[in-house]
Amino acid sequence: MKKTIAVLLAATAMTSAAYAESLTRVATVPLDGEITGLFEQGSDLFFNVQHPSDELNSTFAKATVGVVSNVNWDAAESAVPTDMEGKSSVVTSLGDYQILMQEGDKNVAGIIKSIAGEELLISNDPDFNGYVPTSDNEGFLFTNWENRPGGMSRAALTRDADGQWTVGDIEMVDFSKVGGTWVNCFGTVSPWGTPLTSEELYFDETAEWNNPEYKYHEDNQMLATYLGEYPNPYNYGFIVEITDPAGEATPVKRMALGRMSHENSVVMPDQKTAYTTSDGTGQAFFKFVADTAGDLSSGTLYAAKLTQEADAGADAATTSFGMEWIELGHASEDEIAGWVAEYDGIKPEDFVAGETNYISDEDVAAWANGEAADARVAFLESNKAAAAIGATAEFRKMEGVNINLDAAADGSVPYMYVAMSEVSKTMSDGEGHIDVAENKCGVVYEMELDANFNVSKMVPVVAGHGYNGDAEINQCPVDSISNPDNLLVRANGSVIIGEDTGKHENNALWIWTKGQQS
Repeated sequence: MKKTIAVLLAATAMTSAAYAESLTRVATVPLDGEITGLFEQGSDLFFNVQHPSDELNSTFAKATVGVVSNVNWDAAESAVPTDMEGKSSVVTSLGDYQILMQEGDKNVAGIIKSIAGEELLISNDPDFNGYVPTSDNEGFLFTNWENRPGGMSRAALTRDADGQWTVGDIEMVDFSKVGGTWVNCFGTVSPWGTPLTSEELYFDETAEWNNPEYKYHEDNQMLATYLGEYPNPYNYGFIVEITDPAGEATPVKRMALGRMSHENSVVMPDQKTAYTTSDGTGQAFFKFVADTAGDLSSGTLYAAKLTQEADAGADAATTSFGMEWIELGHASEDEIAGWVAEYDGIKPEDFVAGETNYISDEDVAAWANGEAADARVAFLESNKAAAAIGATAEFRKMEGVNINLDAAADGSVPYMYVAMSEVSKTMSDGEGHIDVAENKCGVVYEMELDANFNVSKMVPVVAGHGYNGDAEINQCPVDSISNPDNLLVRANGSVIIGEDTGKHENNALWIWTKGQQS
């Protein structure tokens, strides 16, 4: 049954937009599985089951990439599974879920090898899916594999008239010429048809990169095994564009979009403006404007500065934010690559406690004061640069950001949406530009696009509720979202929300339909 949830506020507290919400659960995935890879192609919906429990006595004990063909978007609500069969499967009211591939399929899918050809791991972490058509019924499905080092598969697909998909050759994209990738997370397909994969560089301090005692040192060593040498940290943390996707599928690191813990980037219909989220704690929200349409190799990077709108109680479900954009700098990939190369060859034995071989906090402060010789801080330490220059670096678990490209272009859906997996810590610490009450179940925000695809306000439109940390399961009630992650915006303005949570026993897929402003 479709459930309508009304956001009810006292009139005196209604200083931000409140909507009548239509929120419908349309799928659940197996125990421990995360919903990733939301991608709509024609009448079909691709989505994945990431890292399900390997103890399941079902087909879904392996990570799975799949599709629902001929989706029934008017489907009734999908019930929360109550028996082990349901809890161990993909259950959806949208239609039949077809498995396309699973971890290790054809001895290729998700298998990440070193440049020398040594098998390093078999990933169970499929994330972004992006479909690139080559004819009416054929194309390539690009799928991220979210590991250290990262990977991306390209699977040749053919669709029958009835909606059944056939998988042909599967190959892993060769990232060796760009030194490999790190945690390929969510992504999008650019307006010109190239997959954009995001390097999610979860790393607290670049200064500690070559510290043998640092908590991520083992991951760096794995990357060293991949490369055959100790890695330069400034080679990782970028948006990577897969050029010539139906041919050589050549990766190019788009360094001018900044280096951070990229969750996702999305390019606007002008083919110049792109927004990118950075996952983690104390992170900024970024905008990039390319010098030339369809070319992400050079441009200007900005970070958002938020102004919290007054709200009684500062409820995260109802508190909006104004946004202005602060310029960080302009650069080209060639300039940035030159700066990166200056840090080649640094090894763990070069580490000295209390010092750093990389960009220091003093360097960041000098740049913010206008005393730096170049703009490397803006592009190599983008989050620190944003904070130092007065932008808002307080977001907690900022996940997928997305639009519907065609509907944004024609103005029928002039909105961009972003998922905040949870609102806590730097968003709720009583300091800085953001100070709202914790919402550990998460919030989805809406941002209206103007005629130039700029945004100036962030408004909560879907929020989890009722968190109970003492509950054995379902700490966030099953009648609403918990830790939203992947987002897909449809041409009719509805938003598809995929969960990455341990607060629902089975992660859910939701449809949110925009209601009337109250």
